[in-house]
Amino acid sequence: MARLEPTGRRPVQDVDDRASPAGITSPELRLEARRAGIWVAVVGLALLAVYIAQSLLVIFGAMVFAALVDGGARLLGRVLPIGRGLRIGIVLIAAVAFFAWLAIFAGSQISQEAARLPDIVGTQAARLLGWLQAQGFAITAADVQRFAGELMSGVGMVTSAIGGIIGAGTLLLLILIIGIYIAFEPRLYERGLAWMLPREERAEFHITLARMAETMRRLMAGRLVGMLFEGLFTWIMLWAYGVPMAALLGILTGLLAFIPNIGAVTSGLLMVTVGFSGSVDMGFYTIFVYLLVQTFDGYVVIPLIARRTVDLAPALVLAAQLIMSVLFGILGLFLADPLMAMIKVALERRSERADQKERPGAGADCGGGGDGA
Repeated sequence: MARLEPTGRRPVQDVDDRASPAGITSPELRLEARRAGIWVAVVGLALLAVYIAQSLLVIFGAMVFAALVDGGARLLGRVLPIGRGLRIGIVLIAAVAFFAWLAIFAGSQISQEAARLPDIVGTQAARLLGWLQAQGFAITAADVQRFAGELMSGVGMVTSAIGGIIGAGTLLLLILIIGIYIAFEPRLYERGLAWMLPREERAEFHITLARMAETMRRLMAGRLVGMLFEGLFTWIMLWAYGVPMAALLGILTGLLAFIPNIGAVTSGLLMVTVGFSGSVDMGFYTIFVYLLVQTFDGYVVIPLIARRTVDLAPALVLAAQLIMSVLFGILGLFLADPLMAMIKVALERRSERADQKERPGAGADCGGGGDGA
C-alpha cells in the first residue's frame, strides 16, 4: 500500500519532483524572461487602449460633463442649503430647459438660417476666387470648394445640433448618462478605482484625483463663462447693426468658444463671410466685432480664468486638437483641451512628489476635500 502524505490526498510515490522541460533553471534567464513578459504585457495593454480608445474617450467626456454638473451643484450650495442630490437635479433641469428652449428657437428661426449658411459661404468663396484670380493668383475653383467644404464640415455637427438634433447621437447619450451617474456618486467610483491600486499608492491617487477634479471644475466654469460672453456679446453687436443671421452667428460663436484657437478662427470666418454677403461696410463691421470680442476675451476673460486653472501653452493645445481631431473627429477636438489639462496636473503632482522625496522634511499635500469629484 502506498504511503500517503500528511494530508492523505496523494501517494508520495506518484509525486514527480523532476525539473520541468519547459522550466528555466538559470536565474539570469528567468529574470530576462520576466522582463520580456512585462514588455509584452505593456505592448498588449497599449494595443488594447488603442482598440478601445473611442470608449475611453466617451468615459472621459462623461467625466467632463460630470465636472460641469458638480461645479454647478457646488455653486448652488453657496446660496441654497439643500442636499447635494437636489442641487444636481436643479442643474440638470436647468440644462434641459435651456436646450429645450434652444431647440424650439432653432426650429422656428435658426434652422432656416442654418440652411442658408452653406449657400452664403459658397457664394462668398466664389467672389473671393474671382478677386484672387483678378490679382494674378493661380487658384482654381476646386481649391476654394475644398477649403469651403472643410470649413463647413468643421462646424457641421454644431450647426446640426442647433438645428434640433442635440442628444440624438449614441455617443452623446452615453456621455450624458455616464456623467450623471458619476456626478451623483463620485466617491463611489473614486473608491472603486483606488481599491484596484496597491495600498501604498491609494493616498497619492486620492490627492492627484482631487486636484484633477478641482482643475476640471474651474476649467469648465471658465469655459462656460467665455462661451456665454462671446455668444451673447456677438449676437447683440451683430443684431444692433442689422447683420443677417445674428442669432445663428451668436450661438455658433458661443458653442465654438468651447474649442480654444480653432473655434475662434472658425466662428470669425463665418461671421465675416456673412457680413460681406450684405455689404462691404457690414463686412468690415463684422471684422471689428470679431476683433473686439476676441481681444476682450483674450486680455480680460481668459487671464482671469487661467489664474485659477491650468495655464496651457497655446501651441501645445493646438497640436493636441489637431491630433485628437484626426484620431477621433469632433469628439476628440472638443476633449483635447481638458485632456491636456489633466495630463499636466498629473505630471505636476508627480514632479512635486519627487521633490518631496528629495526633501523628506517637506510636508505632503492632503488634497482637496468636498462633496464631489
